[in-house]
Amino acid sequence: MNVHFDLPPELSASAPPEARGLSRDEVRLLVASPSGVHHTAFGSLGDHLRPGDVLVVNTSGTLPAAVDARRAGRPIAVHFATALDDGSWVVELRAPGGPLLDGRPGERVALPEDASLTLLAPAVPGAARLWRASVSVPVPSLLAAAGRPIRYGYVPRSWPLSDYQTVFAREPGSAEMPSAARPFTPELVTRLVTDGVVIAPLLLHTGVSSPEAGEPPQAERFRVPATTAALVSWVRGRGGRVIAVGTTAARALESAASGGEVRAAEGWTNLVLGPDRPARVVDGIVTGLHAPEASHLLLLEAVAGAEVVRQAYAAAVAERYLWHEFGDVSLLLRH
Repeated sequence: MNVHFDLPPELSASAPPEARGLSRDEVRLLVASPSGVHHTAFGSLGDHLRPGDVLVVNTSGTLPAAVDARRAGRPIAVHFATALDDGSWVVELRAPGGPLLDGRPGERVALPEDASLTLLAPAVPGAARLWRASVSVPVPSLLAAAGRPIRYGYVPRSWPLSDYQTVFAREPGSAEMPSAARPFTPELVTRLVTDGVVIAPLLLHTGVSSPEAGEPPQAERFRVPATTAALVSWVRGRGGRVIAVGTTAARALESAASGGEVRAAEGWTNLVLGPDRPARVVDGIVTGLHAPEASHLLLLEAVAGAEVVRQAYAAAVAERYLWHEFGDVSLLLRH
């Protein structure tokens, strides 16, 4: 990884921009490309796009995926990460200080609504953070009754689920918000479309972050519709740029790419973009700012190139951009 930086704690956004008196599209936007770095506001995104470019957006909605629970009589939280095909769920057990890594097969955890879960096996062989678990009640109903959005220590108070939804959200399923799209507003989308920018939807349901050191990215459920595959091919054939809104959209679209072509696809993706698998169809990415050493930084390098990402993060730290889901945003372009 070519990006190394120290993140001062005060650069972690602790609340939605609306709580700071800003609209969603008034967060800062850092634009980086081989020609340099530019600073602006997100509402000016269209100034850095061209008619005929396509923005690929994730239509996954955020679940209230955190639930209070009791483990051997002690209060903990359970983060519901991913619904599996057999009806079980990938879950993370958490204490206030972070993940609990001492789970054991057959352990039972008490949930609200007279429900419970039973740990079955580690979701990742050899890792201790995520578990496959059976749940005694339908999880969507449990989350609707007792869940709240997942948040981490840099966000000290709770915010309503609506603050964790993007304008594109249609199908609930993400444990954490696909946050790169949060700054979009209906008015901005209208301006972009009017100016000739194409919007193409796909779906990827995100799991939970905060992995253990060395833990690989988790498999995630995705769907690239035939219309989106056709739009991307059409834009590429006419010299337009394919710009993913978020690492989730980049992962899903690249999972449907073969030989430089995009085809309709759905299922589970284990794709890890990085030095061994550069982006084949994505030319740029709209993305939040990621923590030091995060695996997402390798994905950004796979899309925009290591030097563009290095310059972007150096400028973001120097100019005191805000990090994480409620923070500022970057547009990284390969060309």
